[in-house]
Amino acid sequence: MNIKPIRDEKDYELALSRVGLLMDAKPNSREFDELEVLATLIDNYEVKHYAIDAPDPIEAIKFRMEQEGLIQNDLVALFGNKSRVSEVLNRKRKLTLDMIRNLHNQLNIPFENLLGEYRLSK
Repeated sequence: MNIKPIRDEKDYELALSRVGLLMDAKPNSREFDELEVLATLIDNYEVKHYAIDAPDPIEAIKFRMEQEGLIQNDLVALFGNKSRVSEVLNRKRKLTLDMIRNLHNQLNIPFENLLGEYRLSK
């Protein structure tokens, strides 16, 4: 086992190749230990170099609607009325704290996705 930090793309590609060879390692073996260490190093490198920004709140809502097969009318009970749903989804109105709570409790959208900043349309 010759493990070293992943400092650049070449190191990253080599680590990925090695992980591919170790995928069938048996637990509690030296190969499995190497696999776990490499996976940790790769994850750390990816977090630093390939971070994916969280969606803004409106995109998070639309994504959950798509996942659940929901339409705007399905959100009326969470937002108060049909026009408010339309205004929020079209970025004409900001989410209120009650709306955020309802979306979290009813659709299981994480608070951190609902509390992000986003711009209203003009």
